[in-house]
Amino acid sequence: MKTIKGPGIFLAQFLGKEAPFDTLDHMAEWAAGLGYKAVQVPCTPQLIDLETAAESQSYCDDLRARLDRFGIEISELSTHLQGQLVAVHPAYDHLFDGFAAPEVRGKPAERQAWAAGQVKLAACASRRLGLTAHATFSGALAWPYVYPWPQRPAGLIEEAFAELARRWRPILDVFEDEGVDAAYELHPGEDLHDGVTFERFLDAVDHHPRARILYDPSHFVLQQLDYLDFIDIYHERISCFHVKDAEFNPNGRAGVYGGYQGWVNRPGRFRSLGDGQVDFGAIFSKMAAYDYAGWAVLEWECALKHPEDGAAEGAPFIRDHIIRVTPHAFDDFAASGVDRAANRRLLGLSGGGATE
Repeated sequence: MKTIKGPGIFLAQFLGKEAPFDTLDHMAEWAAGLGYKAVQVPCTPQLIDLETAAESQSYCDDLRARLDRFGIEISELSTHLQGQLVAVHPAYDHLFDGFAAPEVRGKPAERQAWAAGQVKLAACASRRLGLTAHATFSGALAWPYVYPWPQRPAGLIEEAFAELARRWRPILDVFEDEGVDAAYELHPGEDLHDGVTFERFLDAVDHHPRARILYDPSHFVLQQLDYLDFIDIYHERISCFHVKDAEFNPNGRAGVYGGYQGWVNRPGRFRSLGDGQVDFGAIFSKMAAYDYAGWAVLEWECALKHPEDGAAEGAPFIRDHIIRVTPHAFDDFAASGVDRAANRRLLGLSGGGATE
């Protein structure tokens, strides 16, 4: 068995204009001071020159050396925003345009090509940085039709996933060439948001070996999906792990859909670690049992608590949940060795043959 690495922290929710949240070096020093061992780095120019990282080994070596000064590693790079732009339904064009580089805004086809290129660059940069997994979103074409009213036309969802696969297959091939997993965070708003949709995508990309999962139980709590059973079903495809808490408290006025309310008032809302309903003891046990050897990374999102308090509490929470796996069975002290003849006698069999 393998011991999970951690704690790590996803930097996206903490980025700002003031120190220590303004540069990668400052954020690494801040994270180290809280007890984190790794940072998950969003591919934003504020933190990393993605094109240079994809092309220059010396740039990547220098970046790693800078973080080494603080005892910090990179767990994964993230292209959540760029991955989102690989597939955008026209209803969301305006809302998502701000995720793109200024020169491609308002130009959906050019924006999509830019986004695909960014994710490919991230695959190359990940390999140069010595990483084996990458975090991203799938984007969405079918999301406006998630609830079947009016009745969906026959073949609509199949066509959406065929197109999603057509866009992602060349990107996944680059990840294969670079030896890096593309781990999709299964998230409402994305076409890949649960096990069924991930399986649809897998079928459409011929079960591509680099199509993997970023496991985040908080999104499953909000969907009322069994997040423990999910690990049993999909553990072989899990390459990244966001440690994020959530709670679901339905009432007589609102349930899963939330009634368009803000996060504080929604029945399903994200919480800081330990403040929600997620059974992390059971999750870490399953991840250990299934030999997950990647990073456990805090993604902080909470409707109530201050982010810096959530970050400070997150490192010891994750550290205390990581199971240092045993190198041997607890009852090995009583082992009596292998004696086939003795075993046959214990079974009431005689001789050494397979049959009587």
